[in-house]
Amino acid sequence: MQRPQQTDAYSMILEAIDLGLYRPGDRLVESELAERFGVSRTPIREALQRLETQSLLSRDGRSLIVASLDHNQMAELYVVRRELEGLAARLAAQHSTPEETRILREMVEADNALVDDPAALARANRRFHKQIHLASHNRYLVQQLDLVHRTMALMTTTSLAEQGRGVIAQSEHERLVAAIEARDEQEAYDALCDHISVAFMTRLKQDARTRQDEA
Repeated sequence: MQRPQQTDAYSMILEAIDLGLYRPGDRLVESELAERFGVSRTPIREALQRLETQSLLSRDGRSLIVASLDHNQMAELYVVRRELEGLAARLAAQHSTPEETRILREMVEADNALVDDPAALARANRRFHKQIHLASHNRYLVQQLDLVHRTMALMTTTSLAEQGRGVIAQSEHERLVAAIEARDEQEAYDALCDHISVAFMTRLKQDARTRQDEA
């Protein structure tokens, strides 16, 4: 079993990466992290080793840096994410409780107010997708999706920052929740797979523009 302090150090570093406090290419130093988070260097060291094992950190000589995803890695990640998320939606349509379905509906309605705030909408989007995962009632699927979403933190921008993407994403969430409410497993699967596909295409457009700007 993990010691509580080790788990806390891991969670704190992971959250810092997710929030963009540490970005791809940033060097992580044990002593600085220990001071920042108020824990000893031993749990920091163990947390860094765990993050490296999960490929969230990489080696640059003797230093550990926040990993970055190249084009192929991003494409591979989205392929896996699409299928796992689709499966979660299918299972949610089959197994979610009335209370869980109602929470999903309330989330969509509340998140409509955030379409002009990409950062806030991105946080709400993560909560929404996590709720879908939990509504699948499959612990092993939830574990795999947690790993996928941790890796998503290595992307420096959110697809929701794209002009008009927030409104479209919310309409896609609406379609998904309607399918879950109707217990339509195939439509729920299709809705979430389509949602991830559009997000991936948005990412590709963002990356293409970045490469053009850097050329």
